[in-house]
Amino acid sequence: MKRIHAFVSGRVQGVFFRWETEKFASKLGLKGWAKNLRDGRVEVIAEGEEDKLKELIKYLHKGPTYARVTKVEVNWEKFRNEFDKFFVNY
Repeated sequence: MKRIHAFVSGRVQGVFFRWETEKFASKLGLKGWAKNLRDGRVEVIAEGEEDKLKELIKYLHKGPTYARVTKVEVNWEKFRNEFDKFFVNY
């Protein structure tokens, strides 16, 4: 089990990025959250199996239909078993 901490830049707010990420991550069985930042980026923390996290990272590079992702920064971290589901964080 692993954990990622990601920051997604581009047109990622106002395009249902957090909700679609929640849906995608939940389908993969991942736990964590997605949150809008004041600087226009979306922050994502997710925990789960490494192969599922890699699928999520691929998704973050694309996002939902109206998103235009320009950059994804991903840091791999130690698994903390902190969450019981994936959710939108405010």
